[in-house]
Amino acid sequence: MMLICPQCTFPNSDHNKFCQNCGTSLTDKIRIDTHDNVVLDINYFGDADIRLRDIESEQMQTLTQLENTCSLLSMSEISTDTVEVSSGENPDSSLTILQLDLDHETEDRIVNDQMTNIPLSPPLVSWEYAAYTDTGRQRNHNEDYFAIDSKVHKQELPEGASLTKRGLYILCDGMGGHAGGEVASKLAVNTIRKYFQQTWTSGELPNQESIKEAVYLANQAIYDLNQQQARSGMGRMGTTLVMLLLQDQQAAIAHVGDSRLYCLTPREGLVQLTIDHEVGQREISRGVEPTIAYGRADAYQLTQALGPRDQNYLDPDVSVFDIHEDMLLLLVSDGLSDNECLETHWQTHLQPLLSYDSDLEMGIQNLIELGNEYNGHDNITAILVRVKVSPSQPALSSI
Repeated sequence: MMLICPQCTFPNSDHNKFCQNCGTSLTDKIRIDTHDNVVLDINYFGDADIRLRDIESEQMQTLTQLENTCSLLSMSEISTDTVEVSSGENPDSSLTILQLDLDHETEDRIVNDQMTNIPLSPPLVSWEYAAYTDTGRQRNHNEDYFAIDSKVHKQELPEGASLTKRGLYILCDGMGGHAGGEVASKLAVNTIRKYFQQTWTSGELPNQESIKEAVYLANQAIYDLNQQQARSGMGRMGTTLVMLLLQDQQAAIAHVGDSRLYCLTPREGLVQLTIDHEVGQREISRGVEPTIAYGRADAYQLTQALGPRDQNYLDPDVSVFDIHEDMLLLLVSDGLSDNECLETHWQTHLQPLLSYDSDLEMGIQNLIELGNEYNGHDNITAILVRVKVSPSQPALSSI
């Protein structure tokens, strides 16, 4: 037997106390014969990954089919994972998200929340990071500079708890000699960091226009300083830039120059997500064979950098993507990426770091040592970001 809602005529299972469509009490029970044909209209219940199957209106021929469909509404438990957030100040800190056990009364509240457009908590992601910079074996000063700004915000409401996470990771490799490159890289990092502190105030990832604006402001700050100090030609200071922004399960990348960002996933291995702004790559984009393009004497000369020229000559690359699987994101200066160092050694020095039992701090120290042994001619800087997608999320295609 089934119960027909007196308010919306929705057919409900005999044991329901409230209508699963409109929430009306089923005190006034209208029973239907099991031989009747019944049309179902069951919708998604919310933004909290309580994904009930969206059943299009169709006639159900037997009581068994009908009861199986209605049983989809009888979810009794929702659980979320522990979210660990590591920082340079307290790498062992962790934040545990409340585990919820829902009874029938709470199920009814979920229905009412959906009807009043109150969103439930989204799927959660945890990440941790490590960063390090080293002068290298042939330089006497370090022109690299980096900054990390990571925040976690937990909100408690009667409808439930929510957690939002964001991270800003910036790496710059300065040029222009002592008191030139050092100044340019630090000025660029701090200009961008302050810009997002003032503008990144919502719970959404900044759009591409906003990200480009941050890059343009950094370029202008260095360019103006060059003008004030009457620097010219090769004496003009500048810097490369690679930047990663994370907001929950969304990410954005921006870069200028030859500092790189790599992504490592279990299925795709190591993938370089940025393309160097240098003469060789410019020629390849024009259709020149790679061997010819990089046979030029100026193949590794930068075609873009922050500071030497004004905004009219700057075209930063910005891209946005969703994170659907566990991954390791790596921002590096060319002291580590030169001579295909990472492409050659990623299986020994990066792949083990996908495991959450591995130590990121130790891993990044090993990377710096590798860079010094394999290259060593330049400053070496790396930022590692390890992201874990909630097990409740299906593993989709990698970025």
